[in-house]
Amino acid sequence: MNRSTPWRHVPAVRQAAVRSRRRPPRQGSMTQARLFRLWLALGSALMVLLIIVYWDSVGTAHFYLHTALSRPHAPEPPSSGPGDKFAGDVDELLDKLLGSGAKRGPSRKTGAQPPAPSLMEESVRGYDWSPRDAPHSPDQGRQQAERRSVLRGFCANASLAFPTKERSFDDIPNYELNHLIVDDRHGVIYCYVPKVACTNWKRVMIVLSESLLDGGAPYRDPLDIPREHVHNSSTHLTFNKFWRRYGKLSRHLMKVKLQKYTKFLFVRDPFVRLISAFRSKFELQNEEFYRRFARPMLQLYANLSSPPASASEAFGAGLRVSFANFIQYLLDPHTETLAPFNEHWRQVYRLCHPCQIDYDFVGKLETLDEDAAQLLRLLRVDARLHFPPSYRNRTASSWEEGWFAGIPLAWRRQLYKLYEADFVLFGYPKPENLLRD
Repeated sequence: MNRSTPWRHVPAVRQAAVRSRRRPPRQGSMTQARLFRLWLALGSALMVLLIIVYWDSVGTAHFYLHTALSRPHAPEPPSSGPGDKFAGDVDELLDKLLGSGAKRGPSRKTGAQPPAPSLMEESVRGYDWSPRDAPHSPDQGRQQAERRSVLRGFCANASLAFPTKERSFDDIPNYELNHLIVDDRHGVIYCYVPKVACTNWKRVMIVLSESLLDGGAPYRDPLDIPREHVHNSSTHLTFNKFWRRYGKLSRHLMKVKLQKYTKFLFVRDPFVRLISAFRSKFELQNEEFYRRFARPMLQLYANLSSPPASASEAFGAGLRVSFANFIQYLLDPHTETLAPFNEHWRQVYRLCHPCQIDYDFVGKLETLDEDAAQLLRLLRVDARLHFPPSYRNRTASSWEEGWFAGIPLAWRRQLYKLYEADFVLFGYPKPENLLRD
């Protein structure tokens, strides 16, 4: 438009176009978008806060599984109703807000028959697949009370000192919580200890949590689950995975579950467990354990400068780690400067943190049949599943003297000090016959 042209002579349509270009852009739509995002953020934060309050006040009240030992007035299983649906909805919402939902294991179709013993490590370690009914002793409740009392007493007793005893649960690093398997469906936490029937207890946890599928449906029989899938870490929800799912809320949720869920573990005589670990990992041709442990042991303690590169070569040449080499490795102060003990011979107090976690049930391999039956009754799942057939323990306590006969007395005493906390906390007698002249 020419500057000299009088405004009044400009057509009305052009005047309106000029005015619209001169006006600043409207802010209404931008403001509405910002307000929507703000309200969405506030609503999400409020929902997370409500969920936290819900977990604190109600938590897992919709689970009816409580042990009679720590909760003598446990209610009967409630019938399904709106409360159960609401609790499930809240759990699902928590997963959606704070991370991805629990993953199902891949579908794996297996036969209904037990694994062939000839193809599995169980055949060497002595599994017996024949079913047996465990006895039901009226004193089992008192036995459990005594075990838990011994454990709690020594955790509070200053006369027993061992590393990590005085730290709090919050002080335990996430990577040390990888043995605590959680079943949210039934409110159960299991701390697994290798060489203490943990393969079959993991199978039971898979059946309870329905974390692995068989042809599109959850496994119903623990023995149907192949061993290689049982020990796959992706199969189980463990405490060390909480950080990825719940972030900063992970410790809070762990504490809530520890307070409300039924917690159990199984233990065995520490020296017998060591013998069992040695037999299955070094007397069998295990390539992984040979490369990681046996070959360095042969170099350090058997004076072999160039041991064979593989287990098959070593076994073919008749070169194997001795039990004395294994004990030397455990006692060597340089061992744990390189890496923590492997889980198969790491102390139970380091795997399961019994002075930071108040376990409701302490089972023992020596009484596995009756303890397993009692635990499943306390969990009120004995009608739907049974613990897999008994483990006939070929590594018997009576073998200790034979295995330790060639071990110097000074080494035996050092080894006892290394595992003393496990002996004392779980009520195993001090092996005086191995520790005196």
